[in-house]
Amino acid sequence: MKHLIASFLFAALLVSCNSSDKSKTTSVESTDADTSTEAVAKIEKQLKTIETDEDLIATALMAAPEESRATSKVIGYNMAGEFVTLKEGDSEYIVLADDPKKEGFNAACYHKDLDPFMARGRTLRSEGKSADEIFAIREAEVKSGKIKITPGSTLHIYYGPNTAYDVETSKVDGARLRYVIYTPFASSASIGLPVTPSAPNHPWIMNPGTHRAHIMISPLENEVE
Repeated sequence: MKHLIASFLFAALLVSCNSSDKSKTTSVESTDADTSTEAVAKIEKQLKTIETDEDLIATALMAAPEESRATSKVIGYNMAGEFVTLKEGDSEYIVLADDPKKEGFNAACYHKDLDPFMARGRTLRSEGKSADEIFAIREAEVKSGKIKITPGSTLHIYYGPNTAYDVETSKVDGARLRYVIYTPFASSASIGLPVTPSAPNHPWIMNPGTHRAHIMISPLENEVE
């Protein structure tokens, strides 16, 4: 009887050990698989830090519609800190590259009809004017006809917290798009949009009743690439 009980105990111990070993093996294999998947993902992404003017151009063009990237003009600060034309182009879009000296990533693409308005803002900023002063000056100049903003002109802002990008796709890690549609002097009553966003990705009007009135369309929080 004692021999029989001992045999049962020994068999149970073997089953327990085998089960434990399998569990450990499965756990190790699972961890190895996770690590392998992460490694493959990193290899496939091939993230690179923005270090050259070519990097600035490639990432900035992600703010423009895909079909217009090859023919869009790119302007902005180069890696030497000079504001220059980084790439010539003749499409309806002008792309403003990310400023490499600033934190995070922020590039923009706007319709060429907006260039006088945008350029005026850059000039006033270079003269040391504050945001309020720039707003007031351009308000007066738009009202006088010195600067024109074509209603419906668009601005695409491609932004995010990181400056590394995928060398295969030129997409900046974690960046997304926000859209602005200019509607000078429009109000909530005149176009039927709220003055605050109802939810992410819902249009609303910002700066209503002014020269800088525009429809904002921000991205959904979970749509980050």
